[in-house]
Amino acid sequence: MRFRELYIETQRQTPSNARTDGFAFLVRAGYLSRENALTPLGEYAVNHLRELSKDESFLFHLSLQIIGNNDETFFPIKFGSMEVARCAECGYAERVELARFGKTVFSPEEPLPLEKVLTPDCNTIESLANFLGVPKEKTAKALMFTRLSDSKFIFVVVRGDMQLSDAKLKKLVGDVRPATAGEIAKSGAAAGYASPIGLKDALIAVDDLIPQSANLVAGANETGYHLKSTNYDRDYSAEIVDDLVQVKAGDVCSNCGKPLSVLAVEPIRKQNKFYFENILLALAESHHDDKGLTLPKFAAPFDVYLMHVPGKEMDTRAKAEELYKSLEDAGLSVLFDDRDERAGVKFNDADLIGCPVRVTVGEKNLKDGMVELKPRKDPKNQLVLEEQLIEELKNILKL
Repeated sequence: MRFRELYIETQRQTPSNARTDGFAFLVRAGYLSRENALTPLGEYAVNHLRELSKDESFLFHLSLQIIGNNDETFFPIKFGSMEVARCAECGYAERVELARFGKTVFSPEEPLPLEKVLTPDCNTIESLANFLGVPKEKTAKALMFTRLSDSKFIFVVVRGDMQLSDAKLKKLVGDVRPATAGEIAKSGAAAGYASPIGLKDALIAVDDLIPQSANLVAGANETGYHLKSTNYDRDYSAEIVDDLVQVKAGDVCSNCGKPLSVLAVEPIRKQNKFYFENILLALAESHHDDKGLTLPKFAAPFDVYLMHVPGKEMDTRAKAEELYKSLEDAGLSVLFDDRDERAGVKFNDADLIGCPVRVTVGEKNLKDGMVELKPRKDPKNQLVLEEQLIEELKNILKL
């Protein structure tokens, strides 16, 4: 492929909107626009990855630090679009909204009698806990929704120190939206002071920790009042008892008991679907130096960056054209920089684009029947005879 055919435009400066080195080099090398849209070179690279993905094990040949499970694979990256909970000990990894974790159960307590107490201006867990002088884990948090499919009122209870996972709730009851004030009132609840006790026509779902948590403070379904010592089974029951809460960093792994970390990631596979643009970004994040991309042979869209340095006495471009055809006939993929540009510009662009090997056709070396060859990650150039170039490239590229 010729440089001009791909309309490659490289940049010398890091884009102002770059939040990671990989993204910056993809823009500077001309794979992406500043707006994160694929350019023709980027499309070519993605199509190459798409071809490679016909072998389902191809991800493991990209030299990426990836994490995942049977269903999904992720690449950890600063400012990733989602978060994953991961156990460094056993390798468990899952999206935070679906991750399992070990929950702390408090020492058993004897159920105490219900007690209605005045709690003015305590319509949040924080204000309630502060007013009554109790820890948040001794409160019950109420969340109210309406199911889209049948307008069923859904009342959810989780412990006050935890956050509901919308994804886990959706898996159990289907798509929901926040309940309106009228729907809340119709059920017998009071917004900010709600509990599942005495509700009408409601589907009640509680986190599986609630039945193991005695004497929780919950709403009295009357504005300005709460109930002390509410207990599951004695005071109310639920149609659904399941894991409903979201993991946070420091929670323990349900498999091995070690602390979980929470990482920002980009997804690169979901079941048999690959996210090729994210894979390209992962490659750029993993394979670069201070000059540009250093793509591994397996993943690089081209094996060779071929360039000529305009000469005074010899037609170096004509010789480069001959080599271009010879290399492609030999089965090598080549990006031919056919521009009549200064050598320094081309060297910089070759480093940015990151092909595994650069071949330079220059007048001085041609007079001796030689061309310059430089693997992208090697510090030194080497000279090879024209007739030995293909063999030497195949040795370097292990073809």
